[in-house]
Amino acid sequence: MVNQMYLDKAEVLIEALPYIQRFNRKIVVIKYGGSAMLDEELKKNVIKDVVLLKLVGFKPIIVHGGGKEISRWVGKVGMEPHFINGLRVTDKDTMEIAEMVLAKVNKELVTNVQSLGVNAVGISGKDGGLLECKKKLSGGEDIGYVGDITHVNPGILYDLLEKDFLPIVFPVGFDKNYDSYNINADDAACAIAKAVHAEKLAFLSDIEGVYRDKDDPSSLISELHVHEAQKLIADGFVGGGMIPKLGNCIDAIEKGVNRVHILDGRIPHSLLLEIFTNKGIGTAILREDGEKYYNEHE
Repeated sequence: MVNQMYLDKAEVLIEALPYIQRFNRKIVVIKYGGSAMLDEELKKNVIKDVVLLKLVGFKPIIVHGGGKEISRWVGKVGMEPHFINGLRVTDKDTMEIAEMVLAKVNKELVTNVQSLGVNAVGISGKDGGLLECKKKLSGGEDIGYVGDITHVNPGILYDLLEKDFLPIVFPVGFDKNYDSYNINADDAACAIAKAVHAEKLAFLSDIEGVYRDKDDPSSLISELHVHEAQKLIADGFVGGGMIPKLGNCIDAIEKGVNRVHILDGRIPHSLLLEIFTNKGIGTAILREDGEKYYNEHE
């Protein structure tokens, strides 16, 4: 008699098959951040997940931040981090540190991917003029070298994908005067996903997904259409940092991305569970004509 455990494994693989077929040769943008960047075990799991996506025929692009690491290095050199309206004030010295730290994090991720036998290339938003930006103001206040993306030139990403590389992007760009700017990684991932017409955009962060009631963890929503997401914001069911994240998701869908996923990167292999299983593990936001894979009322 075959051990049930092996039969269960076979069932999981069969469940993944239609998703592998559906997204074969499609571009998937993964925004990588939160605790999954700090915990070595979680970091290894995320990289393994992305490598697996690549090896089964997807075309992944990783976009990552590094805010906590930047704060750590700013403290190391004896500088005090300053925030206005929740956004880091980035003077010239802080910008210099941010770019160095992000480049360091970027090459560590490249090394991790390479160690699993997949060719990766780390780039910033400066390379190939990928991310053009202008100075971002916060409530009318100057917060230094923090950028708002004005244009994405995806040519370098298409070239890398065509040559079978896995691009890993850190969000530093420049303006018309070639001054460097730090860009919010969520914004960068969203803009890149729109520019390359990604089939999927996945946000890995420290939240489980979208709740029908923000104070009730059992009310996690597996899938919702754009109008449902807009209604949750309008009716006050979504609060705090989820509002700009959900806003980014809605914007990405309206600009042509098919599905956007919000995932808890603290759960091992959350990316695979969300993409390859019927119910998933986080929240997927769909276009109005998008098909729901899972019926919560079944």
